[in-house]
Amino acid sequence: MSIIKFGTDGWRAVISEDFTFDNVKKVAQGVADYVLSQRDILKDRAFRVVVGYDTRFLSYKYAEITACITASNSIPTILADRPSPTPSVSYAIKSKNLIGGIVITASHNPARYNGMKYKAYYSGSATPDITKRIEQYLGANEVKYRPLKELKEEKILVVRDIVSGHLEFIKKYVKLKMIRKSRLKVLVDSMYGVGNNYTAELLKGGRIKVDTIHEEANPGFGKINPEPIMPNLKELSDKTKKGGYSIGLATDGDADRLGVTLPNGKLLTGHKVMTLLLLHLLEDKKMKGDVVQTICGTVLIEKICKKYNLKMHETPVGFKYICGVMQKDNILVGGEETGGVAFKGYMPERDGILSGLLILEMMAMRHKPLDRIIKDIDKEYGTYEYRRLDMRVPDAVKNGLMGHFKGKALKKVLDKDVVEVKDYDGYKFICRDRSWLMLRLSGTEPIVRIYAEAPNEKTALKMLDFGKKIVEGV
Repeated sequence: MSIIKFGTDGWRAVISEDFTFDNVKKVAQGVADYVLSQRDILKDRAFRVVVGYDTRFLSYKYAEITACITASNSIPTILADRPSPTPSVSYAIKSKNLIGGIVITASHNPARYNGMKYKAYYSGSATPDITKRIEQYLGANEVKYRPLKELKEEKILVVRDIVSGHLEFIKKYVKLKMIRKSRLKVLVDSMYGVGNNYTAELLKGGRIKVDTIHEEANPGFGKINPEPIMPNLKELSDKTKKGGYSIGLATDGDADRLGVTLPNGKLLTGHKVMTLLLLHLLEDKKMKGDVVQTICGTVLIEKICKKYNLKMHETPVGFKYICGVMQKDNILVGGEETGGVAFKGYMPERDGILSGLLILEMMAMRHKPLDRIIKDIDKEYGTYEYRRLDMRVPDAVKNGLMGHFKGKALKKVLDKDVVEVKDYDGYKFICRDRSWLMLRLSGTEPIVRIYAEAPNEKTALKMLDFGKKIVEGV
């Protein structure tokens, strides 16, 4: 019997192995039981949930089953009428004051995976406490299921567009007219996911030119993982360079993360993306607030916070932790190294479409090309090159890796003295020059992640290789 566990952001599993119709029903019933337990606690919220889904194989069917189960448990349910960005689902919770929402998606995972995310009443990722409660409900009660047609006729379940409201908010948050007046040439890659052609639609008209690739749905994602990193963005990189584009933008499978390529085709790290967004809100939009990033965040953000006297919060990996801080503190920007960023005045939720438009807004407001903006940042704060390596390893190695460092943490990384060790989510070894190496286990895949940041790419890659040899030696 498979064990269903929620990872860094929801439950994910391989389709037809653990992600089966029976298990989806089991999890949907567990979510329904949790929602029912909150009815008297969250009396100020509308007792209704929204269910969305991505472009993966059978996602629409899994979403229909999920919606039928919540509705069969007497929870009024809104089912999305099309594949929808995850932030669209979260925004529906916010705008309609709902008690919660569910997204059928495996986000950036390979095509063989699917998954389920629960979005809480605050329009963000479920906290560990919430997912623990949902896991406790799994199998506790018999699955209640009635057919879609019957539930629609009784109006317990309605099928609606949930994307338009999300896009209308974006129109108010970003100066689209200013961007349209720019002469930017933009290439957008939706990676066959739910990003669709929404960015192009929002920017149509004016002097800006926006071209798109991979905006059509494809459950196989063109045989690449829908994660906005290399080599998945090689086509975007090549076309950005050869086509003379000002910038390339990519959204992941469920459109809550952003990848960015420079005119020369170089892909920015998620750290640089977050840095651009933070500086834009601080310096151009004159917004105020503190910052939160994960343990594998960049020294660059620390330096900016020091300059502007901002408090910097640090969390374990997983946006659910960032979301928790954003609910309690006055946070301007919250983000992670994978290009998922949330903003003040919105909701504690990542949004790849909004992030891309904000970077275009930055370019338009500064009247500078993106590579010039990056050079200015490097001159002000110094250069930081971040790299990550994912190693697929046997379970025995994965399970024993963290124990390998207990009581015998590294003293040196290459020839650099380790001056600080953080061990609350994997192991991060920080050197005297502020370069660092980190190893941690993936919360959603049988993978060990190795991270490194150094003043130049050559050193960062050497540190990754150093970490790889450690894993191979366990």
